[in-house]
Amino acid sequence: MSKTVNRLFFFFFLVLLLSCTAKEEKMRPNFLFIVVDDLGWRDIGAFGSTFYESPHVDQLASEGVLFTNAYASSPVCSPSRASIMTGKYPATLNITDWIPGRQSYINTDNDQLLSQPFNLVLPHSETTIAEALKENGYQTFFAGKWHIGEDEAYWPHHQGFDTNIGGWAKGFPRGGYFSPYKNPMLEDGPDGEFLTDRLGDECLKFLAQRDSTKPFLLYLSFYTVHNPQEGKPEIIQRFKEKAEAMGLDKIDPFTIEQTWIKNSEQKGEWKDRLVQSSPVYASMVYSMDENIGKVINKLKALGLEKNTVIVFTSDNGGLSTAESSPTSNLPLRGGKGWLHEGGIRVPLIIKWPRKTHKGVIINAPTISTDFYPTLLEMAGIELLPEQHCDGKSLVPLLKGVDDYDREPLLWHYPHYSNQGDTPGSALRKGDYKLIRRYENNTYELYNLRKDISESNNLFNKEPAVATEMVKILEQYLVRTKAQMMYPNPDYKGIKRVNN
Repeated sequence: MSKTVNRLFFFFFLVLLLSCTAKEEKMRPNFLFIVVDDLGWRDIGAFGSTFYESPHVDQLASEGVLFTNAYASSPVCSPSRASIMTGKYPATLNITDWIPGRQSYINTDNDQLLSQPFNLVLPHSETTIAEALKENGYQTFFAGKWHIGEDEAYWPHHQGFDTNIGGWAKGFPRGGYFSPYKNPMLEDGPDGEFLTDRLGDECLKFLAQRDSTKPFLLYLSFYTVHNPQEGKPEIIQRFKEKAEAMGLDKIDPFTIEQTWIKNSEQKGEWKDRLVQSSPVYASMVYSMDENIGKVINKLKALGLEKNTVIVFTSDNGGLSTAESSPTSNLPLRGGKGWLHEGGIRVPLIIKWPRKTHKGVIINAPTISTDFYPTLLEMAGIELLPEQHCDGKSLVPLLKGVDDYDREPLLWHYPHYSNQGDTPGSALRKGDYKLIRRYENNTYELYNLRKDISESNNLFNKEPAVATEMVKILEQYLVRTKAQMMYPNPDYKGIKRVNN
């Protein structure tokens, strides 16, 4: 009798377990989508930094999938953020520079070429990823930087997010990183409250008070590590001591100095930082990581971790050539504002519980337009190919498909960047990358597998590859209806020097 009861108990327990498992499998996943502002490819321990500390993100990498060839769709913020929201290239959206853009304030007689006007808002005609998820029963929450609309009518709470904490027109913390913030979408905290901590706390509050009957999209868009360079004093001190212990305080991080642009608006010498050694920048990375850790721990405490997809990435490369050059992207060339790898290659980690193996490394090229179809497919929602027309779902890659076939990747940046680069476009196909410069209509071609630092221009050495890449680039520019530059009639002939 006892054995029979035990067998029946085991049988019913097994049925209940299988039933719960099947129910969990059918549940739509939650999404924690994390975008860090200006975080460089090598600014995380899992991607090679030995000075900055990011234990929680490193742990995420060990539990998820790390992408070594992930890209932002632009070397500056607004275009790549618009791409994440829409699944479209900046050229397709005609949002090709940070909003409102450099031409809003410069004396343009120093620019050889002028840019066509571009959109200063993300149009309501676009169905954002937040809107697509919301229409399918998701609760949507936004915290942090938006910077895809000058007018309030185009801020997150009008683009599919139920709640908007801190997202508005500006792309940097106008009041700095300590309260008061001078942000119309974020109430000031106590004097001295740190913005990165506040955004983390707002995410914890959302998780605790969310509608538990709905899956959610929690979009955490840090203002850090964007300028101004400000950190918590006690953490800065910690990294000052670490820099001294490593001997970094004795090293000049600017061993190469070169003048990128000379004009009345951009005076001085643009310096390419070659060493990661800034205690302030390190403190900003550390605080960012600390708050990611507390959000992930909240997911665990609420029993949500096993059904929450976590995406971690950056909106463009690290700031390494201008505006104090706080980080180094070596071995990548250039940084934010540049079409070289340092400006567009970014860290990417995706954790998809029960669907992917731990510690997987994927080398296939991806770009920020790919997130939209990826999230829809993960959620079991019908794709919207006309909306995310420039993206491709990463689900096959995450599931281990070997023959993932992706179209070449496109960048179109028809502007002079604040960080020193000149107008251009770029294309990556396989191991090769082409850059076209519009001032003198010149080209650069690199094999990134052999030359990640882009030091050996192959354009005249591999004519067959060069010809094919130029042809594809031209086709892409036509397909996306990319706006092109035009000669400046008031140009004064100021000579520019590229790196």
